[in-house]
Amino acid sequence: MDLPEVCRLARAVLDRVETVVVGKREALETVLTGILAGGHVLLEDFPGLAKTLTARSIAQALGLDFRRLQFTPDLLPSDVTGSYLYNQRTGEFEFRRGPVFTDLLLADEINRTPPKTQAALLEAMQERQVSVEGVTHPLSSPFHVLATANPVEYEGTYPLPEAQLDRFLLRVSFGYPTAEEEVEVLTRRMARRREESVLEPVVDARTLMAMQEALEDVAVDDSVARYMVDLAAATRGHPQVQMGASPRGSLALLLASRARAVLQGRDYVIPEDVKHLAVPALAHRIALRPEVWLRKVDPAAVVAEVCEQVPVPASAQLPSYSGR
Repeated sequence: MDLPEVCRLARAVLDRVETVVVGKREALETVLTGILAGGHVLLEDFPGLAKTLTARSIAQALGLDFRRLQFTPDLLPSDVTGSYLYNQRTGEFEFRRGPVFTDLLLADEINRTPPKTQAALLEAMQERQVSVEGVTHPLSSPFHVLATANPVEYEGTYPLPEAQLDRFLLRVSFGYPTAEEEVEVLTRRMARRREESVLEPVVDARTLMAMQEALEDVAVDDSVARYMVDLAAATRGHPQVQMGASPRGSLALLLASRARAVLQGRDYVIPEDVKHLAVPALAHRIALRPEVWLRKVDPAAVVAEVCEQVPVPASAQLPSYSGR
């Protein structure tokens, strides 16, 4: 599949999802960017801001096998991965697959369950497999996790382990809609005459994998790759940061920037792609010093400050295939 076709299909997916999710085009683009880059995306914001609706709508538009797992305080790791059950008829233990065996898993309110159960997703998210009772079970391809989470200050939530946060390629916040957008939500609900909305798929799993493979053809100049590394390294030396972004952070910038370049109609990455994705790709990977955290400093503000300090390389302006 060539890159212009990837761009066309990706925009068609966004247009289809936008028929349901109102006024969140930029956030939707970021979520789709993460999926096209082959990663997992964390949707973090207060309840009622269309996080679950977004995950369900994107799964439908992409034509993926989709399962939703509601994370609760009493959820066990085996409820995520599956477990061996004794079959009385055969006299043998058989593996019963958990909801993680799907193309797209919606981990709804992932931070409402204790860290032990949250960690059950670690191997699945990184290795695309789960190990139960010493036996490894491969997951399907493609496999993506769209997780929703409420802010940790919200009552009844547990902080996500740093190792799991690092597995998410991007973290996206939606924010409250404007008054006009909220009126549009009500108008569409009345016109729909039912609560749920069902979207016809634009692509299927095989097409999505072809789109992801095509991103390998997106060019990244050495100066832009150095800019990615410089941004990640700058978070490690920031005076307010206790633990900076790992090399996985600069890799996330590379993968996501290539996907965004295609969405913007280019077959090459420019520094603006990297800068646009710096907060979604890096903010959740840094840990602030305790005294700074008590002052409620936002990690996103730290990353934004780093973006202003790190010199932006000059990029060659090449023709785009979409005329943008």
